Amino acid sequence: MRSGHRTGHRLGRRFGWLWGAYGTSALGTWLAFGAFPLIAIRVLHAGPAEVAALSSVAAAVGAAVAVPLGPWVEFRRKRPVLIAMDLVRFAALLTIPAAYALGVLTFLQLLLVSVVVAAADITFRAASGAYLKTLLPAEDLLVANARFESTAWTTTIIGPPLGGAVIGLLGPVATVVADAVSYLLSALGIRATGGHEPPPERPTGTRMRAGDLLDGWRYILTDATLRPLFFNTALFNGLLMATQPLLAVLMLGRLGFTPWQYGLAFAAPSIGGLLGSRLARPLASRFGQHRVMGVTGWLRALWPVGLAFVGPGAGGLLLVVGVELGLIFCCGVFNPVYATYRLERTATDRVTRTLSAWAVTTKASTALLTAVWGVLGSLLGARTAIGLAGVLLLATPLLLPRRAAAHLSEPEPEPAPPPATAPARRAHP
Repeated sequence: MRSGHRTGHRLGRRFGWLWGAYGTSALGTWLAFGAFPLIAIRVLHAGPAEVAALSSVAAAVGAAVAVPLGPWVEFRRKRPVLIAMDLVRFAALLTIPAAYALGVLTFLQLLLVSVVVAAADITFRAASGAYLKTLLPAEDLLVANARFESTAWTTTIIGPPLGGAVIGLLGPVATVVADAVSYLLSALGIRATGGHEPPPERPTGTRMRAGDLLDGWRYILTDATLRPLFFNTALFNGLLMATQPLLAVLMLGRLGFTPWQYGLAFAAPSIGGLLGSRLARPLASRFGQHRVMGVTGWLRALWPVGLAFVGPGAGGLLLVVGVELGLIFCCGVFNPVYATYRLERTATDRVTRTLSAWAVTTKASTALLTAVWGVLGSLLGARTAIGLAGVLLLATPLLLPRRAAAHLSEPEPEPAPPPATAPARRAHP
């Protein structure tokens, strides 16, 4: 255990650089929130179907592209992968302002850049989980995940308003430049973490086969605690995100809310996520990770059905703010506990493949359910479709693990042979 663990939970200089890199890229992402649809509409005069494709199709294709990257990354040093994914996103995003300045920007380029960024994002998240598990001891993982969650909600609160101001002054392309630069700064921060990272060991004489692409899913589905949590995550996130376009149609259309009111309804409650993430560790220390995850997993599922009852005027706006505040607070507690629980339950040599499979499935299910709920909204009406999603969300806690997982026992590393005959093996942390 680090000497600073008990005094202020100092996680060390290397984690500090990683945390700073995460915060920088997260702020850049939120500064550019909505920039691609705005560019498509204002610059390229795209229609509704094309704008919808930027999120749904790009996410689905990006997830498919990321599938083979999980097994490939598993047996490579994670820090260089993280830097590479940041640089890929930096280079891809910079092509947008370059093409715009030259007058050759097309919708196809926007779509391709969205696919590249989505695939790199999945790969980065998977590699970062594995890197974090090797960077910190197990007892520090919840503290680290709570700090990431707190940073995520902080950037959610301040990023969109700042981005909106930049868009108003300089246009949406300027926020894409800011997002690209944030990835460059993130890469520099991760490089500054330093330290020696031994290469993960691949079994002798084996090469990646087509069947290896499914290793992450196999590992999840054969684990009695990861499996229900996996299905809970995919279904909860998918149903929750599927209602967002319908809620926008309902609030900005039929109910007559202005864009700034709509933005306020979802930005202001993000303070609940900041508060929840600060309480995650104290609650888990007192009541246990499994109990906190179970209670907040149930509580977060109770809120979304309330969005079906939103009405016009100040009362409707307050209803949305209240529902979102309760939902986001519960998610703020749940997310770092769940992320830590998942890392602790996953073997060190399977983390990247597992997290990659998890992210791919979550993105694909979200894209699919968003498309399905778009059809349901057209057939049943936006309010009815939102209510149906809320009712189904009430059942998602049934998929949460019902028993606390036993501590994962990882195999002890084999004794290292003498340096003169073979390189030393890496011990699992």
